[in-house]
Amino acid sequence: MTGVGSTEPARNAGAGLAGTGAGNAGDELWSGRADAYRESATHASGDDLDLVVAWCEPAPGVTVLDVATGGGHVARRLREAGATVVTLDPAPGMRADTTAPAEDMPFADGSFDAVVCRIAAHHFADVLAAVKEMARVARHRVVVCDNTFVSESSEEADRLRDPSHVRNYSALEWHSFFELAGLEVADERDFRRETDFEPWLERVGCAGEDAARVRALLGDRVVDGRLALPTVVLKGVKSS
Repeated sequence: MTGVGSTEPARNAGAGLAGTGAGNAGDELWSGRADAYRESATHASGDDLDLVVAWCEPAPGVTVLDVATGGGHVARRLREAGATVVTLDPAPGMRADTTAPAEDMPFADGSFDAVVCRIAAHHFADVLAAVKEMARVARHRVVVCDNTFVSESSEEADRLRDPSHVRNYSALEWHSFFELAGLEVADERDFRRETDFEPWLERVGCAGEDAARVRALLGDRVVDGRLALPTVVLKGVKSS
């Protein structure tokens, strides 16, 4: 394994859907999308990204695990702030330090000062298992940022656009996940991110009739070619 943190043998690290794909088919799908996510302005910047980085408390000597790193934007910012970062993603094309799913990480307990996951958990097949794994390998804090639930029609639109989408969760559900993982929510912030609608479709190859149906399902969430994405950021600390 490349990077910092103690390791132990991976527990069936290739199984299940986590981070950005499901098994070999999902991993290949996301590997093919890697460049689009590395170049995505929506993922590369934003107030939510600034907050996620700040809540990880990066500094020289601080170790952070970036779960489902995708285009690597969180890791880049953390490294710029002096932290030592290990990236993890199930898709080889994302070029992470460690290739493994979020639900089954090949690290020993308490390997990192902080664990972070941004705009990825809606792809996890077992989000509670993933949060428990984040809590297990974190010494101090876990920071999660993801889109939140709007409506069942919006969920249908997300799945039609991208079949690897599982579900967006409410802030209340996230509180439950953190509590069950032994994390106390120390801080929370809501954001309204916006993204250009057409590039959002193109990034995952959604076109034609599917794209038209997605637009219809989203309704007034698309205004002047922009899609509103309600988002929550939570910082959890290990319960004493």
